[in-house]
Amino acid sequence: MKKLSTKQLVLSGLLLAFGLLMPFLTAQIPSVGSRLLPMHIPVLLCGFICGWPYGLIIGFILPVFRSMLFGMPPMFPTAVAMAFELATYGCMSGLLYKLLPKNNASTFATLILSMVCGRIVWGGVSLFLYGLSKTAFTWELFMAGAFLNAIPGIVIQIIIIPIVVIALSRAKLIESVN
Repeated sequence: MKKLSTKQLVLSGLLLAFGLLMPFLTAQIPSVGSRLLPMHIPVLLCGFICGWPYGLIIGFILPVFRSMLFGMPPMFPTAVAMAFELATYGCMSGLLYKLLPKNNASTFATLILSMVCGRIVWGGVSLFLYGLSKTAFTWELFMAGAFLNAIPGIVIQIIIIPIVVIALSRAKLIESVN
């Protein structure tokens, strides 16, 4: 087993804290605060910066931990479904970033593929959880929750995350992106 890196543990903890605090900032923006998907950015960055195991763990515990600490998002079904979604984001962003060539196009491809995979997992887990509570989880609910209501957050992620990853790689703080 690979030895845990102190740097990766500290950065993961910092990104976890960032994920816990970001919703407080975005909640101040009327009518779009939660649609900015404030917990997604630190998890995706954790995968890119620290690697897939850290991204997976931080992604899974962030919504559950935030629900336990602050009551938001509600634990069932929201935080539970988000835990699987964000774990997928963190895992896929770290795994794809490691496997694909280090260039700007691959950084965008990694981000987009991670976001799509996470939303598919969220839909599958939501279907299961809503079924447990005997509530319908329709195609319309999936499309609204995964894409339509999330457009502001998706746009912000597509802008911010590649900029941060490319800047960190140019500063030689993470693996190089040409």
